[in-house]
Amino acid sequence: MNHFSRRIKESPLYQGVDERLIYTLTTTPWVAGPTSPVLTIKDSTGADVTATYSTGSTTASGDIITTARIISLVAGAQYRFEIKWTVGSNVYETWADLYGQT
Repeated sequence: MNHFSRRIKESPLYQGVDERLIYTLTTTPWVAGPTSPVLTIKDSTGADVTATYSTGSTTASGDIITTARIISLVAGAQYRFEIKWTVGSNVYETWADLYGQT
């Protein structure tokens, strides 16, 4: 069992309201060979707002997860950016705080 933090080391992330960004995550610190990656974006109340603030799909290739494009964040808003993936019968999840900026 590894003892790595589940928080993405670059957290917090800052993204401008006019930016449309794709993020990548290398899963090697946790485990190799991710499959079935899922991006979830939650607002400050914990509500799932992924459909509002992302477009496209999240994919995995090798040990790299590439997220859907993050779009239209609200200035001053805080979000929780979560990535979940599977290796074998295990499910892993990591997260970061994400802030919308002008």
